[in-house]
Amino acid sequence: MTGKVYLVGGGPGDPELLTLKAHRLLTSADVVLYDRLVGKDIIALIPETAEKMYVGKAKSLHSLPQGEINSLLAEKAKEGKMVVRLKGGDPFIFGRGGEELEELVEEGVPFEVVPGVTAAAGCAAYAGIPLTHRDYAQSVRFLTGHLKDGTTELPWDELVHPAQTLVIYMGLTGLKEISQSLIRFGMKPSMPVAVVEKGTTDEQRVFTSTIRDIFSVAENNEVKSPALLIIGEVVTLQDKLEWHGKH
Repeated sequence: MTGKVYLVGGGPGDPELLTLKAHRLLTSADVVLYDRLVGKDIIALIPETAEKMYVGKAKSLHSLPQGEINSLLAEKAKEGKMVVRLKGGDPFIFGRGGEELEELVEEGVPFEVVPGVTAAAGCAAYAGIPLTHRDYAQSVRFLTGHLKDGTTELPWDELVHPAQTLVIYMGLTGLKEISQSLIRFGMKPSMPVAVVEKGTTDEQRVFTSTIRDIFSVAENNEVKSPALLIIGEVVTLQDKLEWHGKH
């Protein structure tokens, strides 16, 4: 009898941001394959009886190639297991969830998708930065700073737009190139930017600056991954609306 794969979004780090469904599935799973960006407090919820498999990816250091992860999910489900594929954030927003499900479809393995709080929403909320605001931004755009071939080639001319918030996932490595390219394509050097490190966790750090200076600010403060970039006038509200970590 074939089991089932549950593609579960684990949110950005704070275990209380898990959905009720994600928590229920995680605490009753037979097998859990989890990523690097899943918080340690969430991993602690996995039952001792479950088989835990770390399949995380760090830049240029992959514990398992994506193709092998896809095959492993199908293999474990075909053993009749209840398999949770646990991802940080939301599995369909820069989480490779679609790639993994395509193989399950081909293999005839049943699955469900459980959305999670994506890093953009979670980190912005915990940093006190509204992604949209009637006075500052009527649209928000999610981008990844780390593309499949390792470059940071984005549609720069479309990104320099008033009243728009940019949220760049995995943008730390290419931060210098990202900031220089945006200025080159016409973004004002004084555009406010925030970098949120380990957002929603007890270790969260938020640094705000301008697009011209954010690279040196991140470097001077030794910002480490995972970190999210938020670019736009909404960042000016951070100082007023910050709440996380304040007692």
